Amino acid sequence: MNTFGPTTTSDESAEGPKWKPLDRIHRRVAGVLVEKAKTTPENYPLSLNAVTSGCNQKSNRLPQMTLDPSDVELALEELRDIGVVVEIQGDGRVPKYKHRLYDWLGVDKVEMAVMAELMLRGEQTVGELRGRAARMEPIADLGALRPVLRSLIEKRLVISLTPEGRGQVVTHGLYQANEMEKVNARASEISVNGSSKPTPAPRVSEDAAAALRQEIDELRQELAQLKERLDILES
Repeated sequence: MNTFGPTTTSDESAEGPKWKPLDRIHRRVAGVLVEKAKTTPENYPLSLNAVTSGCNQKSNRLPQMTLDPSDVELALEELRDIGVVVEIQGDGRVPKYKHRLYDWLGVDKVEMAVMAELMLRGEQTVGELRGRAARMEPIADLGALRPVLRSLIEKRLVISLTPEGRGQVVTHGLYQANEMEKVNARASEISVNGSSKPTPAPRVSEDAAAALRQEIDELRQELAQLKERLDILES
């Protein structure tokens, strides 16, 4: 049972999934909450500053964004209204936020890692997705990822944009209707180029790159916490 999920009656459960399409800022905020809960649990739940920093970080984000705290705060309020986010009182009376996406999406831990990566980066090849999601939950190889994707496709949470097989491109099903034309165009480009990365593959190992990204994330979290403490002292 998910401790932080919403309580539902049998009638409510029979209504089916709670999820619905989200706009790009909502998806980014939700993806950040999941990612940080899995990769830096010691800093979770997140303050507004920490969520904003996570939304704007340069690593593992596509497209890159420059959101103001006011944009993120509004998105958090709207996500709270539809049951995706819950606000709690943090240390020093700073509000903090945690997600309720396990219940809202109806997914397990590995499915959640896959959805988080798709919300953070959008369409990508299955091979890229496995490497990125594996930093949050163990996914040994593509053979282990395939049944997870099939389950998510059945739930309509994942869309296969190109035929199954080598270089298959997938994305999440949370896009709004007016976004899908651009998504399909980008998927065609990825399928031709074989990668969703705008730059050549790094020469460092996958493990080294993941460790570096995590270290950068942790430094950003610490900076956000220092800013919070400064704000408290000034007030």
